[in-house]
Amino acid sequence: MTLDRLVPRSAVDPSATAELRNEVRQFLAEQRAAGAYTPTVDAWLSAWDEDFTASLAARGWLGMTVPVAYGGHGLSFLERFVVTEELLAAGAPVAAHWIADRQIVPSLLKYGTEFQRSEFLPRIVRGECFFGIGMSEPDSGSDLASVRTRAERVEGGWALTGTKVWTSGAHLAHAFIALARNEPVDPAHRHAGLSQFIVDLRGPGVEIRPIVSMNGAHHFNEVILDGAFVPDSMVFGEIGQGWQQVTSELAFERSGSERFLSTFVLLDACAEEMSQRRLPRSADLGRLVARIAGLHQMSAAIAAALERHEPADVPAAVVKVLGTTTEGDIAEFAHLAGEHDVGQHFSDVANMAVDQRPGFTLRGGTNEVLRGVIARGLGMR
Repeated sequence: MTLDRLVPRSAVDPSATAELRNEVRQFLAEQRAAGAYTPTVDAWLSAWDEDFTASLAARGWLGMTVPVAYGGHGLSFLERFVVTEELLAAGAPVAAHWIADRQIVPSLLKYGTEFQRSEFLPRIVRGECFFGIGMSEPDSGSDLASVRTRAERVEGGWALTGTKVWTSGAHLAHAFIALARNEPVDPAHRHAGLSQFIVDLRGPGVEIRPIVSMNGAHHFNEVILDGAFVPDSMVFGEIGQGWQQVTSELAFERSGSERFLSTFVLLDACAEEMSQRRLPRSADLGRLVARIAGLHQMSAAIAAALERHEPADVPAAVVKVLGTTTEGDIAEFAHLAGEHDVGQHFSDVANMAVDQRPGFTLRGGTNEVLRGVIARGLGMR
């Protein structure tokens, strides 16, 4: 039995983007030297800095794949991949624009109306409009088909009632795209009757409650919708096609380099400490570096596939499972290394990574669910 490739073959020529990569590295070095930011783990989720986002926008590094007609730069997914990979590897504070640039942009280009594209894309490109994701709900876990948020038809639009949870940045974002049920559940067709809506997070009928982590960090939120009005102009895609749209969007969420570089600054610090003999030499460091190198190749290959408009849900699931597992292993490796004389800053960052570790394999779909996606891709279930 011959199995199909789970991830496309990588045919990316590094020399084609070397100049851009070096430009981003130089910019980041200048920013660090100027004290503009301090590298940290999981920066794409928790390090919100609108000034830094504005500096990226000024250089043309937001909305890179947005067509020029909408204020973007008309560049390729691979060029965007290079920029985002360097930002993540440097632990830069990119949380403010991350979801909008990663997920909302391609979704708007694929499903958005002309009005929605004109309304949001130019502002995202300028670093002036921030989005969240309204998928997860209490008690639903990774089973999105079980969402209970209701969308009821009213004059001029829809009224949404329900609760979304684990919504990163909702207390700071302008809007999110919510998945809601516009028809009663049909047990024989659980994925039917779902739709998506662009919800103003600062509008009436929306309450945002912080979810504070055990370490005191706040980036997650609970969003309570109490008859929140969404005009017809903010229906996203087609009514009743929400499930198909969501599963299409998840390839962008799961395949990016944030799924294996959240703790890269810590891996880099481990290498530095080991080279200075403040840490004992360990072959495990080389194994982790090798895993990151492989994930880089896989993620770049998926970026190329998305550029060709090829389906990437199964390859994206592979990258997320392998990538988030690797991120967690880096956190554990560094945490154990913290028992040696590595300094307080190293220990603090390692402890932060361990605190964040449980979320790596949960957000964007649990690894258990994604293994099921992979199994279906292999024809095993």
